[in-house]
Amino acid sequence: MSLGYAEKLSYKEDVGTVGMSENFDPPHVLQQKIEELAGLVQQSKHLVAFTGAGISTSCGIPDFRGPKGIWTLQREGKDLPEASLPFHRAMPSLTHMALVELEKAGILKFVISQNVDSLHLRSGIPREKLAELHGNSFRELCPSCGAEYLRDFEVETIGMKETSRRCSDEKCGAKLKDTVLDWEITPACNLPLKCIRGGGKIVIVNLQDTPKDKKANLVIHGRVDEVIAGVFNFLNLRIPPYVRIDVVQIIFKQFARRTDKKFVKWNLRIASVHGQRAPLPFLQSVEVFFPERPELKTAVLLEQPFQLKREMLRTKPVKMLLKLNFGDGCGCACTTIEFPVNFKLLTDSFKHDKDAVLQKLRDTALQDLRCGQHEFVERRTVLAPRSDLTVCAIVTNIVEYDKIFPKSKENGLDMEGNGNTLKRCLSGTINENKASPKRSKECLL
Repeated sequence: MSLGYAEKLSYKEDVGTVGMSENFDPPHVLQQKIEELAGLVQQSKHLVAFTGAGISTSCGIPDFRGPKGIWTLQREGKDLPEASLPFHRAMPSLTHMALVELEKAGILKFVISQNVDSLHLRSGIPREKLAELHGNSFRELCPSCGAEYLRDFEVETIGMKETSRRCSDEKCGAKLKDTVLDWEITPACNLPLKCIRGGGKIVIVNLQDTPKDKKANLVIHGRVDEVIAGVFNFLNLRIPPYVRIDVVQIIFKQFARRTDKKFVKWNLRIASVHGQRAPLPFLQSVEVFFPERPELKTAVLLEQPFQLKREMLRTKPVKMLLKLNFGDGCGCACTTIEFPVNFKLLTDSFKHDKDAVLQKLRDTALQDLRCGQHEFVERRTVLAPRSDLTVCAIVTNIVEYDKIFPKSKENGLDMEGNGNTLKRCLSGTINENKASPKRSKECLL
């Protein structure tokens, strides 16, 4: 979980049992259980995943109740654990992407999550197939019209409070609220019991003992990524790579001089698509080059908002090169965008299908196995004062999970051409979270 989220929670003396010891099944036992789980997936009719903090620990996000969890260290009077990278740059885990593949195959029917890290949505799980019980630290909601806004930065509040932004619908404009709960909820740990009462099966994957172990059909003590990689290996399924795409808008404003119309003042701004005042968390700095105009000095923008003000002859067009330097958690150091300006009204305004552009970027990134590619999504002119707005999508990271757990050629079932078998699902639960008698955090899969 986000340390920021943990620090924003209201103080609570009793957070239940924390710091329980972790158990690991012996390798041969673990393999047997993995194969049993793979068989249950094959035979299933309706698979649901119920996830919690443990699914995201391999993403660099600390849990709460583990031996080095946030609440465990707090109770011991120790400093909080350090996240290995910024919360907004956390990438989906192998398990997150495995769930995406199962959903695309028609096996996974729904995901229920207690996490607020937005990694399920980032991974590609459809919004309509995801219930985020505790909310989402990257999502805002309009209480008036119901519009949702998914951000690339962590919303500053929790507890359903008003944020600093408003609904972008011109007919609404209401103040937005965060979507994250602040305690005072019934623990979700009892939801898996409804599966049993309905005749389903529960599988728990967790390193700690849980109060529901006795009622589960299968309990696996192993790291969830290793378990899911083993299941996919056994079923001869491939976990897709994750391609991270971030979006920025380039705003170019110009102001005519009243005394001499041959000259023009202009303002270049690299801004968030969520609003000019919203942060751009993945950018560290911006460099602006003028390769065809050696008399124009290169500008280095080190602080947000990234903006540059200049004045020059209106008659001369200018080609700018914008070098965007990425921050921590990105897969490459930078990308360079060519941005021509001719000081006339745009004649090449366009608005491409965003989903099609993003898919093209993903396909290109996977072919090249590198990041930094970019595509323009939209370009338009706004008058009074005149502003040219260009929206650009950029590949900022690629994660290949096959390199984490290489696929074994000795194991697995040949499922090629047997789509009907794979499109059956399991009524069940996988609990990967850190559990406690008072507040266990279980995962359905």
